[in-house]
Amino acid sequence: MIRLFLALAAAIGFGLFLASCNTLSKEECIAADWRVIGESDGAAGYEPQQRFAAHAKSCERVKIVPDQTIWFQGYQAGLVRYCTPLSGLARGQSGSGYANVCPPETVSGFLRGFNLGSKQHGLQDRLNSMQNDYSSKETEIDELSDKLKDAKDGDRSELRRRIEDLEDDMHEIRRDQRDVQDDLDRVNEDVEWFQRNPNVALPAPGY
Repeated sequence: MIRLFLALAAAIGFGLFLASCNTLSKEECIAADWRVIGESDGAAGYEPQQRFAAHAKSCERVKIVPDQTIWFQGYQAGLVRYCTPLSGLARGQSGSGYANVCPPETVSGFLRGFNLGSKQHGLQDRLNSMQNDYSSKETEIDELSDKLKDAKDGDRSELRRRIEDLEDDMHEIRRDQRDVQDDLDRVNEDVEWFQRNPNVALPAPGY
């Protein structure tokens, strides 16, 4: 009985995994407007070969073959919206990746925005991580301080030492946070400038 239950659970789990890999539902395959789907994929910056292959795999279930020519026409139209400096900035700010899909005539503008947004995202992530680390050490100090109140004499010096080490760590975190915040402030200024001047290269040093 247990083996049967485990086998059933595994089968269900595998089925859910396969379902999660489908880019389109059966109903979407049946009613598909491949130009519209392609335009949506291009505007999202998907890698074209992998994305179309995934659609084709999804629609095998209902024996529908996507129209690659119509889909690619839509994809190219969507890519025009994706490969802009401000779109690149938004992608970088969200921490998204880039699949090297922009054509030569638009890639430099897209990457200027993307690299700047990625820099901003990375610095903000570092600040958040530092704050989490600081808060964790603060909580640990509170817990150790509570233990110190009822600790035996032989344990008190060790508890005090651990608290002092944590306080030193917190002091270093605050110092590093100030440095990262200074960097982030400068990048935020560049982002504001870039949003007003998306088609102009950033003043030195740039990113």
